This record gives sequence, C-alpha cells and structure tokens, in this order.
Amino acid sequence: MKGITSQHTVEHYENFPVGSFLLPKQYRPAVAVVYHVARYADDLADEGHASASERLAALDECSAELQRIERGEMALTARFQALAPVAQRYQIPLQLFEDLFCAFRQDVVKNRYQNFGEVIDYCRRSANPVGRILLHIFDQTDSRQLALSDGICSALQLVNFWQDVAIDWQKDRVYLPQDDLLRFAVTEQDLANGIATPAFKQLMHFQCDRTRRMLRAGSPLGVQLPGRVGLEIRTIVLAADRVLSKIHAAQYDVFHARPTLSRGDWPAILWQALKTGITKKTAK
Repeated sequence: MKGITSQHTVEHYENFPVGSFLLPKQYRPAVAVVYHVARYADDLADEGHASASERLAALDECSAELQRIERGEMALTARFQALAPVAQRYQIPLQLFEDLFCAFRQDVVKNRYQNFGEVIDYCRRSANPVGRILLHIFDQTDSRQLALSDGICSALQLVNFWQDVAIDWQKDRVYLPQDDLLRFAVTEQDLANGIATPAFKQLMHFQCDRTRRMLRAGSPLGVQLPGRVGLEIRTIVLAADRVLSKIHAAQYDVFHARPTLSRGDWPAILWQALKTGITKKTAK
C-alpha cells in the first residue's frame, strides 16, 4: 500500500501525497485515520524482524478489530477505535480494509507473480481499496468514478514496483511477471547482478509504457471531481507520470539510483495540475 502520506513510527518515502494540504481541511482528519490503520498494517507485513507466522498473526488481529467494529463492539486498540466513527460517518465498507489486510498477508507468503493478471489482482487489493475509501470520504462513489480510481491506484502501485525492483529484490520479492521475464529473456540472476542489461531495459520500457497507459486512462477522474479534491487527484496522476519519465531518463537503470521526485519537481507538477483544471473548465 503506497501513495498516501502522514507521520508514523517508521519513516516512509511516498511518491503521491494523498491527504496533502491540497485537500479541504474537513477531509484531512478522516484521511489521517485511514492512513494510520493502513500504514500500520502494511508495516506489519514489511518492517522489523518478525517471523512470517508472527506477521500473519498480527494481521489477523487487525481483521479481528474490523470484526469487532462490524459487530458494534469497541475495538481494542486506539487506531481502530478512531476508525470506527470514520467508517460509520462516511459509510466506508469495512471490506475495503480487509482487502488491504489480505494483500499484506500475501506479501508475507508470496514473492513471485506468474503473469500480469496476478500482479493486477494484487493491486486490486493492495492499492484500489485506498482510492475507494477516499472516494467514500469525498462522497463521490458512482460506478464510473470508482472504476477510474481503480485504474489510477493500480497504476500507482505499478509505478512503485518498477522504481523498487532493486529494493524488492533485497526482500526476495519480484513483482515483474515471470512470463514477461521469460519473454524478454531477463533472468533473476540479472536482477541479482544489479545491471540494467539491454534486455532488462526493454522489459522495463514495456512495463512503464503499459503503466502510463493505465494511469492516463484513469486521469479523467481528476477533472470530474470538484475543486481541490480534483486538483489533488490531478497532482497525483502527474506525479506518477513524472516518476515514469524519470525511470525512462535513467535508461531504466533502477539498480544504481531509485528514481524519485524531488522538492524541485513539485512546483511544475502543481502548475500543470492547476492548468489542466482551468483548461477543462474553459472547454465546457
């Protein structure tokens, strides 16, 4: 689960600042509550030195907290006690949080993906619920909006995968589909060697191009949603697009430097997001 920002006990770099100052103030407390629950559960799967069984048990306890909320009982921990009124006020289906927990469990037990369909199924549970939760908070939940949000969120997750190939390899995780590795004649030894071979560059070009098409297909959501909410979505989409451009500019060598956004990137991204909104309004 990547793409939303706040403070937590573990420091995290995030590409896409959902819940930033761009959002109207009335939404920020609810977004922060959602963030803390999702980030905490994600860290249970990824951070520290716990065994796989300990991680799974901790995630099972997160699910148990959701079940307590569902039954109308008080949750045992402060973060889930805070979540209960937010979920009730904004009518957020608790299954969306369970989908996230399911994806985090998968990270504990599954480290290879046979094809792109398996990767997208993971994104459906690891990323798409975040967008759907936010749309519930924004009260923008028609089927078309949800579908566009799913496309954006899956693309955001993929962007993280492609910039994190080297980092994930150190965790014995490979999100590049196995059939695509075979198709482009890239071996896991190539990943272990940390060299952007011509074959690896072709593979990454293919993945990034496919991801950019997904991202842009979902981008109309940013002009459909009103005001600063729409501006936030446009900013996120443009930020992801710029990360893909940085991966390309690095000639797909994600082994020697992780392509990331810097402070200097944000003024241009925000300006483009503002300009896009103005252009769309003028065109109506």
